[in-house]
Amino acid sequence: MKKLRELIRLYQIGKTLLEYGLDELIPARLQIWPARMARSSLFWLKNRHPDLSRAHRIRLAFEQLGPVFIKFGQMLSTRRDLLPPDIAQELALLQDRVPPFPGQLAQLQIEASLGAPINELFDDFAITPLASASIAQVHTARLKTGQEIVIKVIRPDIEKTIDADVSLMQTLARLVARFAPARTQRLRPEAVVEEYRKTLFDELNLLREAANAIQLRRNFEGSGTLYVPEIYSDYCRENVLVMERIYGIPVSDIAALKANGTNMKLLAERGVEVFFTQVFRDSFFHADMHPGNIFVSYQHPQDPQWIGIDCGIVGTLNKDDKRYLADNFLAFFNRDYRKVAELHVESGWVPADTKIEEFESAIRTVLEPIFEKPLSEISFGHVLLNLFNTARRFNMAVQPQLVLLQKTLLYVEGVGRQLYPQLDLWKTAKPFLEEWMQQQVGYKAVINAMKEKAPFWAEKLPELPELVYDALRQAKAQHQQVQGLYYQFARHDKEQGKGRFLLAMGATLLLAGTLLLAMDKNQWAFSALVLALVSWWLGWRKISR
Repeated sequence: MKKLRELIRLYQIGKTLLEYGLDELIPARLQIWPARMARSSLFWLKNRHPDLSRAHRIRLAFEQLGPVFIKFGQMLSTRRDLLPPDIAQELALLQDRVPPFPGQLAQLQIEASLGAPINELFDDFAITPLASASIAQVHTARLKTGQEIVIKVIRPDIEKTIDADVSLMQTLARLVARFAPARTQRLRPEAVVEEYRKTLFDELNLLREAANAIQLRRNFEGSGTLYVPEIYSDYCRENVLVMERIYGIPVSDIAALKANGTNMKLLAERGVEVFFTQVFRDSFFHADMHPGNIFVSYQHPQDPQWIGIDCGIVGTLNKDDKRYLADNFLAFFNRDYRKVAELHVESGWVPADTKIEEFESAIRTVLEPIFEKPLSEISFGHVLLNLFNTARRFNMAVQPQLVLLQKTLLYVEGVGRQLYPQLDLWKTAKPFLEEWMQQQVGYKAVINAMKEKAPFWAEKLPELPELVYDALRQAKAQHQQVQGLYYQFARHDKEQGKGRFLLAMGATLLLAGTLLLAMDKNQWAFSALVLALVSWWLGWRKISR
């Protein structure tokens, strides 16, 4: 049954792409004959929108295919260096202009989840949604206290759609891994799809998003760089989230930001600062920072503040991940490409038998151009392509736990380029990373560790004499136990030695008895054989103890 659903969904995807004429966008040189034959066989599926532009057709196809494709389009819309301007501009509309579902359904879902009529819970509930995204849509209202809020409601039956698409992706990933293992060993498609599946289904649980937003708000409490709206936990359920309504300028609305007098350079730099602070200071970062989830406060435009919403997807890193990333970033900044190569080998991302010199040379070829031109003149699409080819050459393994971090860094870079094309991402991040590294090694790290452990030691200090006494007593008992074991072993070894002597004596007497029998001295031979048996029996008893 599951396979049948996957085949039906595969047909639906192909049907949608063909009906929007997206096959016509594939260059003729890439249209191999099996693909042309397959397209000809589907003669009843024709382009139904020839009057629309290519960008418009791509956006409509993604909208029709659902949340998995919408999120893919969201990511692509931030990569204007990879896409033609018309397509990037059209895909940007996916961020908050997805067709809504009826507001009456949203109201029924809210009332069912919270167990009361909408007018008993809130005032001024707007039946028309404020915004509609791929997973959920948002309605405005007021708490009974007068506080303006927004209510986020999960789309009905969205889980079934996502499950069908992800199941199909998993099947395709298994097929790719099976039939092209040499090319996909590095990419680990099955692991990557599984990580993506987990991320999407985590986003469906709005209680998780509420907890993430509360954590992120606490991390930046009192900060002038990032503001996270307040969450009203009493009204939150798995499919309903209630939070403070914010007023800000969408980060993608460059004209409005400039009209408000925003310091664009400082705003772009603070975006980089916010990202690296979340990753390296907090080990907890907003992993869905596309333009639809980022706003800029209207207040103090010369000292701009970011506003982050939709915390359904977050990422975390352990200490090893952070240290590895920081070491690599700093090696990039310092153009120490040998260090980059060595770190990759030490971490196990490339095989241990990789030739460092060759790997270093390949990395230099990819990264050196970054530091020779301003960001506005660098094609990061080409850089990523070259890095991919380098990774494939040296069998570099993709780490699924860092996929969210890589995606978020692409978002930050894309938004930064839109705000301030001259922004040097690396130059902005380098001082932050150097400061973080100084806190992890050297005297600062020792002082920080002592400060961190001080409450623990203060608590344990009164117990120290008793702990020392217990340790000494246990050491004495263990010493006596070891001595007892030593004596026992010595006695056992002595008995074993006697046993081996008696067995050897028995063998000697057996040989002697055999010789005496050959000499017809039967009486002496019988005595020797009896003594041999007795000696063996005694020896066996001692060895068996």
